[in-house]
Amino acid sequence: MREENDGRHQAMIRSEADIAEALDALTKADARLSQIVATAGPVPLRRSRSGLEGLIAIVVAQQVSKASAEAIFGRLAGAIDLSDPLAILATEDDVLKAVGLSRPKQQTLRAIAQAVAEGRVDLPRCETAPADEAIAELVAVRGIGAWTAECYLLFCAGHRDVFPAGDLALQAAVAHALSHETRPSAKRLTEIAEAWRPHRSVAARLFWAYYATIHRREMVPAA
Repeated sequence: MREENDGRHQAMIRSEADIAEALDALTKADARLSQIVATAGPVPLRRSRSGLEGLIAIVVAQQVSKASAEAIFGRLAGAIDLSDPLAILATEDDVLKAVGLSRPKQQTLRAIAQAVAEGRVDLPRCETAPADEAIAELVAVRGIGAWTAECYLLFCAGHRDVFPAGDLALQAAVAHALSHETRPSAKRLTEIAEAWRPHRSVAARLFWAYYATIHRREMVPAA
């Protein structure tokens, strides 16, 4: 049964059908997006694990390749019960260093675990709260920025209306797709994305898919 939006608990993106429904609404609301959908091809769901493990996975993935992130997270999950904040807090620094976490990421991991253990961050609550409230709760933790919070809500929680305007790939994709001469700033992209409410999470997925398609084409040598 599809969840209904009661003003606080929003309907979530949980399936490919949800993606298709949102894309249909987006192209009806903004005719420019029809060609972008055609160019991008299939728009993946990209749902990830939720809860503490999911948030940690996003932190681990920052500024490293996908392969490196998966390897580091695998070693980390093998060494610690990532669902238990107290287990994380009890882990020695040498263990975190050995699995490949940088010093700043070690500090962020501990800050998240402390916040969850103390109840300052309630991830199940964040997953159903309005996005602005959830983001405010998450970014209050040292080491969590807006991008991390937004990606958690988008991919782990399945929030329907989140757009990480600070993401460089999204900025580049929108600039290319909408024929802007320069890459829009985060502030400007936030303004542009207002037109795609209440389906900004799928709009973000669409432009990421578009970005990937364009880059694959640009990497093909000319005949």
